Amino acid sequence: VQLQASGGGLVQPGGSLRLSCTASGFTFDEYAIGWFRQAPGKEREGVSCITNRGGGIYYRDSVKGRFTITRDNAKNTVYLQMNSLKPEDAAVYYCAADERRGNSARYYCNYGMRLWGKGTLVTVSS
Repeated sequence: VQLQASGGGLVQPGGSLRLSCTASGFTFDEYAIGWFRQAPGKEREGVSCITNRGGGIYYRDSVKGRFTITRDNAKNTVYLQMNSLKPEDAAVYYCAADERRGNSARYYCNYGMRLWGKGTLVTVSS
């Protein structure tokens, strides 16, 4: 079972990045996927989560209108399009997966998920 996050990098404030989370080793469309982030000295927080078929989506308030989560189950990939990036968006971003049924996307983002991948670093600086 593997989750691989990619797409991080250095971007100026106001810029954009697209993160990808590619999964292998499990039946992708049975799992909700979430993006979480952790900045130095801060707790990990749920950024955006999407249920297994994409019917439920959650964004934390600070990214609403700027970030968009999508999934392509045929490619075993979830994307996080991040626009209008701010310095406070800088963090290590992780993707995670969870197969438990009956939970909302908001639940996963608030309480975490079972499977975790390695992170990708997003730096927002001029």
